[in-house]
Amino acid sequence: MENAPFFEDIAQGPAGGVAHWLTTVDGLRIRVGHWTGSDAKGTILLFPGRTEYIEKYGPAATDFLTRGYATVVIDWRGQGMSDRTSDTYAMGDVVRFTDYQHDVNAAVNYARALNLPEPFYLVAHSMGGCIGLRALHNALPVKAVVFSAPMWGIMLSPVMRPVAWLASGLSRKIGMDQTLAPGQTAESYVTRVDHDENTLTSDQAMFEFMQMQLTEKPQLSLGGASLRWLNESLREMRTLSKIPSPDMPCSTFLGSDESIVDPARIRDRMADWTGGALHLIDGAKHEVILETLEIRTRVFDTTTAFFDQHR
Repeated sequence: MENAPFFEDIAQGPAGGVAHWLTTVDGLRIRVGHWTGSDAKGTILLFPGRTEYIEKYGPAATDFLTRGYATVVIDWRGQGMSDRTSDTYAMGDVVRFTDYQHDVNAAVNYARALNLPEPFYLVAHSMGGCIGLRALHNALPVKAVVFSAPMWGIMLSPVMRPVAWLASGLSRKIGMDQTLAPGQTAESYVTRVDHDENTLTSDQAMFEFMQMQLTEKPQLSLGGASLRWLNESLREMRTLSKIPSPDMPCSTFLGSDESIVDPARIRDRMADWTGGALHLIDGAKHEVILETLEIRTRVFDTTTAFFDQHR
């Protein structure tokens, strides 16, 4: 296990955060980091969304550790400082969506190798929610799961949905799948929009925190997704939609102002998740973990109380 760069100055997390390089079974180098404390009573495996990276979750790690939980965060393949699957560094890409499970397995082995406190729990945001649902079906060793705006469907208009399927599928047949999907740019969303128009958080300080990180460390930045990523994600979401929810205690947070993932898909699954709970957060956008202090406090208190019940 080799030490990897960790940008503590921009993470604003608990003291002692570290990152390491791991090699997955298919030969990619990914970066995984963690924060822990002497009194931690369990460890949260935090699965980030598309474009995200370890340091973005420094404040979340502080909130979790304050409530007694260590945190492990993954730089998924194709983003953060992990190996890219495309020659275009700024473009989000994956060869097969299920390849993310190799990253999951490496992170679990990492947590165990470091003897991080068990039991393990899962917090999965956006794209991480899609990866996390698959991981649960693959027997991810966690006691309970909390999803934040999980990507079980992408917000697309009735007109654009068939276009997305057609364009992404055709691109693979003609060898054009490693180009940006329509409407995507190579520049990070966070650095090219203003707070007033952003769809991530209603909290200006938190949005400026994200902008600061990418301004200070542009190597963490990621732009739009490739047509291959789009096609792979559509296929994975369709496949998962046909599989019943796993037998796992589950809570899900969804903001009332969600505009990135499909709220209907989330409501439908949670309605059928035995013992599952859906928490609708009024006034929240996509990133409930990086929302206003009032919303963040509610989310972290509810999440850790839920994990406390499943020890």
